[in-house]
Parts: sequence; structure tokens; C-alpha cells
Amino acid sequence: MTATSRARELLTVAARAADAKQGEDLVALDVSGPLPLTDIFFLATGRNERNVQAIAGEIEEKMLEAGAKTLRREGRAEGRWILLDFGDIIAHVFHEEDRLYYSLERLWKDCPAIPIELPAAKAAE
Repeated sequence: MTATSRARELLTVAARAADAKQGEDLVALDVSGPLPLTDIFFLATGRNERNVQAIAGEIEEKMLEAGAKTLRREGRAEGRWILLDFGDIIAHVFHEEDRLYYSLERLWKDCPAIPIELPAAKAAE
């Protein structure tokens, strides 16, 4: 199986939201094969707890605007690893240290990466 077109649309929404709040190291994995409950894991990294919370907040806001309801939310208060479950896509927003420690990319290395396309940065004037 591969991720649905709706999941890919939501990935674009989540990636743009994370990018807007300076999310780093954006990665998307197609987990539709081994996981029947979701299609995509989206991973983003924040520089500190406040940045992690801001990234997660922006993702949640933009996903709601796109019609995706938050089914589950965990880790918001700590700001170290925030999980946002939207059904078709699960967003994981990590603090740098936690991203390295839990290394989800390594755990899910058999799942194909999905390219993330972001708008080109505006040229400095």
C-alpha cells in the first residue's frame, strides 16, 4: 500500500506549517504498509521547548483549517515530543535532543520517505 492522496495533501499542509515556524529536518515516512491506522509519519524538529510548541500549534491550526480533525494530542505541556494524530497523518514534533534519542527514522527505516515540497524562500532584497 501507499499513502492516500488525502494524506499527501495533509502532509503538504503540515510541512508548510512547520516550515513557517522554523521547523527543521522535516521528514515524511510512508507507514501505510506496516501500520493499518495511519498513512504518514511527519517529523519535525524545534530548537527548544517553545519552538516545539509553536510548530505543533501551527500544524494543528493549519490542519484544522484544511478539514483534518485532531484525534489525539500528547506531550504539549512538556514541549519535548508532541504527537498530533490526524488519522491519515501523525505529526511528531521533537526537541533536537529527543529526536536524536528516539530516532524514529531508524525505527521505521524500511518505510519509504516521501519527498516534501516547500515554497521557495523569498530572495533577500
